Amino acid sequence: MRWLELEGAVNARDVGGLPTDDGGRIARRRLLRSDNLQDLTVTDIKLLVEEFDLTTVVDLRGTHEVQAEGPGPLRGVESVLHAHHSVLPEAGEATDAGAEAMLGHRRERALARYPADPVCAIYLGYLEDRPDSVVGALRSVAAARGAALVHCAAGKDRTGVVVALALSVAGTRRDAVIADYAASGNRISGILARLRASPTYAPDLAKRPDDADHTPRAETMATFLDQIDVRYGGVHSWLSEHGFDGAETDLLRAKLIES
Repeated sequence: MRWLELEGAVNARDVGGLPTDDGGRIARRRLLRSDNLQDLTVTDIKLLVEEFDLTTVVDLRGTHEVQAEGPGPLRGVESVLHAHHSVLPEAGEATDAGAEAMLGHRRERALARYPADPVCAIYLGYLEDRPDSVVGALRSVAAARGAALVHCAAGKDRTGVVVALALSVAGTRRDAVIADYAASGNRISGILARLRASPTYAPDLAKRPDDADHTPRAETMATFLDQIDVRYGGVHSWLSEHGFDGAETDLLRAKLIES
């Protein structure tokens, strides 16, 4: 895993280099992940497009967020395709800035999915509420001509889930998937500072002001992946059930695995 030291984002990294179960590795410059891209500078864009061959941005934010934030600077780059796949129900003004805010009026139903870990319950909700978007995001990654960059607002929850699923399809060791997810905790202060400076996300964060409440826990991702095994028979089984077939699995694996 390689951190991308961007001027306009703080939670950006290349997941290339992570080990797979069969002794291989995830290829570099194939799958990138990040927090919000609204503040990217000219230097950032040059790095992403020229050095990392970025050709596809997979945006997991809700429609409200996209509209409130407006078009980011990468929208002006003709060679970069933008694919929007919101993993939240398209109702209200929910963001991923605060878990309690995300639950909103759906709190009781959401928590019932997994009461022991509310964040895991939210992640399971992505699969139940928006399987179309989760599958669509993976298809966009697999189809990217060059590098695909997956992002949301903080780059840790929605992005964490989609990237974890992509890495799992590629056969990445589970401990490495979990470690990549938890790595966002190393940048949590910067992530939250950016979000608190945004009128879109500041109100949700004000409801949960403690930085520790937003720090991703390795245990949450471990539990989430375990629950996919228990409830659906594993990542591959869940994807197959929702139309992501064997050919698409092969395409995504070929995209991500180092040859």
